[in-house]
Amino acid sequence: MQEERPVVVLRLGHRPGRDERMTTHVGLTARALGADGVVLAGAGTSQQSTIVDITDRFGGPFDVETTDSPRAYVRDWTGTVAHLTMYGLPIQEVAGDLKAAHEREPLLLVVGAEKVSFDVYENADYNVAVTNQPHSEVASLAVTLDRLFEGRELDREWEEADQIVRPQETGKRVEPVAEGDDEPNE
Repeated sequence: MQEERPVVVLRLGHRPGRDERMTTHVGLTARALGADGVVLAGAGTSQQSTIVDITDRFGGPFDVETTDSPRAYVRDWTGTVAHLTMYGLPIQEVAGDLKAAHEREPLLLVVGAEKVSFDVYENADYNVAVTNQPHSEVASLAVTLDRLFEGRELDREWEEADQIVRPQETGKRVEPVAEGDDEPNE
């Protein structure tokens, strides 16, 4: 989150025709739960505009980048790299280490789509599992960010939003934010 060292999510892989929503949801989950940005690789770069549009409408800051060299991105990252995989060490055992690393330096969270190449496992400082069972990379990302920020991300203030969601018990309420005003129109 903006007051701390950056947390960036790298989305590895993207199966066209299959992962459009999943790649978008990785970006939106990263944004909503406290990451400072997402980097989309390969065919997943096509989802960039959707994530930028949500950030423009509902506020930021949140950076969306693309890369044609995701393995180099991991290898060249200056900071800690945590690869989220079902084959890693349990999150409950390494969450404290991730928090301590994040206090010292930027953190890169890597999530895959298709089979992840072994060099990602080798270049990661941590291979982290949110259970050792098959499930969604979006779920792993959400749990990891919540553990990292200890729930503080849920009360985040959003800057330069055009729209705001008004929480209510039932129904949906989205309002425009008035020009030059931090509060939505009543």
